[in-house]
Amino acid sequence: MLVSEALEQRKSTRAFLNKEVEQEKIERILAAASHAPSGVNSQPWQVAVVTGETKKKLQEQMESTFRSGEKGTMDYQYYPLQWDEPYKGRRKACGLQMYATLEIAREDRERQTDQWAANYRAFDAPVMLLFFMDKTMETGSYLDYGMFLQSIMLTAIEEGLATCPQAALAEYPKIAKETLGYSDDTVILCGMALGYEDTEALVNSYRTPREEIAAFTRFFK
Repeated sequence: MLVSEALEQRKSTRAFLNKEVEQEKIERILAAASHAPSGVNSQPWQVAVVTGETKKKLQEQMESTFRSGEKGTMDYQYYPLQWDEPYKGRRKACGLQMYATLEIAREDRERQTDQWAANYRAFDAPVMLLFFMDKTMETGSYLDYGMFLQSIMLTAIEEGLATCPQAALAEYPKIAKETLGYSDDTVILCGMALGYEDTEALVNSYRTPREEIAAFTRFFK
């Protein structure tokens, strides 16, 4: 598979088969992704591969906390505090596209809540990946981490697996750190669902659009 093909094939998958992912595949994915570049070869990534009973315990705590009404607070500011155009419009369109696909009405708060709660179960994927980094690292390491995450997602396709990168899995950092034994001196950046795609699930049937290169590129000669 060409890299360009993997980039086009990658999507945020939100429904997975109840099928175990072989540890050998996970190890191959992480080994390949470890070749991602990082400033002065700092390699800031720390990865938690969460499955089985530990995943069940962790996701139950996060989901129940969410449903109790306690708003999660990430270790860092992921989204802007004020949304301006064109980003505000893209964000709205993204949510509307999913709800329209699932036929969830704007006034149906219960189904909207249930759909969002699925985030904290990593959409019931068999594997939840959580990504940590020492708090001493600075902005450049966030850039490095992005390249590492993309490398994981592209290599997963080569292994016949699907992914969904998730900021939501980092919304309750205290729960994650206490459950998994990570220090408060770490930052949890995000999580990722990993597994075999349920190709018949309606939620996996749509694709978000991409801007033409003319909209974000300027050529200087």
